[in-house]
Amino acid sequence: MANIKQQIKRNKTNEKRRLINASFKSSTKTAIKAVIKAVEAKDKEQALVAVAYASKKLDKGQAKGIYHRNYVANHKSQLAILVNSL
Repeated sequence: MANIKQQIKRNKTNEKRRLINASFKSSTKTAIKAVIKAVEAKDKEQALVAVAYASKKLDKGQAKGIYHRNYVANHKSQLAILVNSL
């Protein structure tokens, strides 16, 4: 346990951000799964809506520094390939 006041505050803020980031990552994964589910159901309209939402979530995660740009690029590419296969 930290004794320094600044480090105690830093630990609190780190924990808050960790929880927020975990929640964001979870919602992004859910958005990606929605795309996969729509593709498996062969529902092109739903897949297009889902891929747009998932791409938006990935871009926002990159802007916030949660995801690396290559991670985002790879996932968006794979989702586009899935949707275009319909």
